[in-house]
Parts: sequence; structure tokens; C-alpha cells
Amino acid sequence: MPVVQTSNFGNISYGPETAIEFPRGLPGFDDRRRFVALQFPDTAPLTFLQSLEVPDLCFITMPVLAVDPQYRLEVNSEDLGLMGLTLLRQPLIGRDVLCLAVLSLAETGPTANLLAPVVVNLRNMRAVQAVAPDSGYSHQHALVAEEALVCS
Repeated sequence: MPVVQTSNFGNISYGPETAIEFPRGLPGFDDRRRFVALQFPDTAPLTFLQSLEVPDLCFITMPVLAVDPQYRLEVNSEDLGLMGLTLLRQPLIGRDVLCLAVLSLAETGPTANLLAPVVVNLRNMRAVQAVAPDSGYSHQHALVAEEALVCS
């Protein structure tokens, strides 16, 4: 079983079949194409997308359905082709694909990028960050309502 050295988690063993390949990389990280999804019981439902090429490159994500249970996935035909999915229909989250929202911290609190989720074909582990500009979703969807951040 291969082992990858990481800055955040030490040495991690992973099955070669669990390596996620991004054929064109991730926006801003075009030359980083191989990742593994790490989950730990004490940080659920967070999923850490750890680079297999750079020990200190790790994205914090969570399933889009944990952010928005009514999430509507929209993947364009080019991205479907890159992942090896049929162009005839949108993939189903959980059955066909893993769909993760990349998390970040804003001044107002944590946000999730629902505009451009990471979509992984569960059959071949090929993935894209699927930008859907006409979806109506935001790249900074608040995870906590601003009112909850105000202390009285």
C-alpha cells in the first residue's frame, strides 16, 4: 500500500484505487493532479483533499448535501467527458459521483463554494472542479448565519 507524507496528518497509507485524478488540475493548481480524500470520525463531515504530490497542499471540503440538502448539481458536457461520464444526463450525487464543496474562511465566518464543487466519478476516480456559472449558487455560501456570529 502506498504511503504519502503530509504536513498536516503525518504519513498516510492509501489504496492506489482511492487516488483521485484531476485531468486538468484544480483552478490555481493546474499542475497538481493527484489527491486522496481523507475522513476522520472526529472531524466528520469534513473531507480533506490531500495532494499526493505536495505534502502541504490540502483542501478542506465537505459534501454539498451536508451544506444544502436540496443541492442541484450542474456539470457541463466538457467536464462530464473529462470524468468519463455520460453526456446524456446529469450524474447523481452519491450514486455516480462524490460532490464536495471547498470550504474557506471569510471575515463573516466559514463559507462553502457551491458555485464550483469538486465532482469525482466514483467508478474511475477522475475529477473536476465543476464551475456552473448559471446555477444561482455562490462561491461564498455562508455555513453559519451572520446573526449567529453576533454575541449579545
